[in-house]
Amino acid sequence: MQKKLPLNPGEMLGMMGGGQLGRMFAIEAAYMGYHVTVLEPGELPPAAEVSLKHIPEAYLSDAGLDKLAQESVAVSTEFENVPAQALNRLAQDTFVAPPGSAVAIAQDRNTEKHFIENEAHVPVAPHCRICSKADIESADETLFPAILKTARLGYDGKGQVLVDNRQELLEGFTSLKEVDCILEKRLKLFKEVSVIVARSASGQTATFPVCENRHRNGILAVTVMPARVSDAVSAQARQYATQIVDALHYVGVLCVEFFVLEDGSIVANEMAPRPHNSGHATIDACWSNQFEQQLRCMTGQPLADTTQHTPAVMLNLLGDIWFDGDKYCEPNWSAVLAVPGAKLHLYGKAQARRARKMGHVTCLGHTIEEALHRAKQVAQILNLPEPQ
Repeated sequence: MQKKLPLNPGEMLGMMGGGQLGRMFAIEAAYMGYHVTVLEPGELPPAAEVSLKHIPEAYLSDAGLDKLAQESVAVSTEFENVPAQALNRLAQDTFVAPPGSAVAIAQDRNTEKHFIENEAHVPVAPHCRICSKADIESADETLFPAILKTARLGYDGKGQVLVDNRQELLEGFTSLKEVDCILEKRLKLFKEVSVIVARSASGQTATFPVCENRHRNGILAVTVMPARVSDAVSAQARQYATQIVDALHYVGVLCVEFFVLEDGSIVANEMAPRPHNSGHATIDACWSNQFEQQLRCMTGQPLADTTQHTPAVMLNLLGDIWFDGDKYCEPNWSAVLAVPGAKLHLYGKAQARRARKMGHVTCLGHTIEEALHRAKQVAQILNLPEPQ
């Protein structure tokens, strides 16, 4: 039998997924007196290292899901590709936030785009479904130049192909093994931004300040918080994010990525039904952070104050910085920590690999300019491209 909300400190909470987002959630839960059980295959994943219990089972393991449901009064997820059916099964016995229905929408880009545009009434880029060669023949010519993305899976730039015409679309569709895809018109961008929004079971919502994001090779590299956009753009992005969580009847933390176009308008790109890499600066720069909000949502506690108290620039740390050519070498952490306002967060991953997210550094300052200057110092130490 499910316990009534709110769930007080001392209770056991379940986490589907054992990566760095689960790790940071478990640390936050410990601060507030909750315990965490992680379900994740493999030995000692990052989240399990800081959690009370670890169930080393697959996400769809009957035995693993039954055990997680028995031990946890509420369950959340740190990985958008955890099967929605696993969350639905858990919901039969325990409180699950976010719900499997919302996660399922976010797991298919065609479904996601349709929902954002038609249910949440938030603008998106012109697009069409590409699931067959017949769809290629009927695609509107005005969509080119475009980007072809797999409808499912694919993140950090994976499963995407730039196409300038119908022939390149056919070649791209073939290279993606002719799985269901979405074709999106490439728009003239001013900036990419994101909003971390939380929604409680009672319908209370709260958004963090808008984050400005820069990517390299399809992977988030730098986040500036707050975003260097107008107050009107910031307010619109936060409003759109709130419309989306309300339309989803969502409970938990959601990240919505937006494109700010050259004309100042905003379109939603995609959403992640979990805390997000671009929200990590909230840990050091705001009165509360995205993981505390995730915890409060799943336990039915009031949402926290999302006010930002310090400007911040976050640098994503990939495994590449552990290598000098083919030679493995530990980064100079002492030099990084000597930079005023630099806050180092490493994720406890056993082995550094190129393009693998290993940690982040958040650089704080009295102004965005000071935070950016400090981030440039850190980037120089770690041989990263200089943030702008």
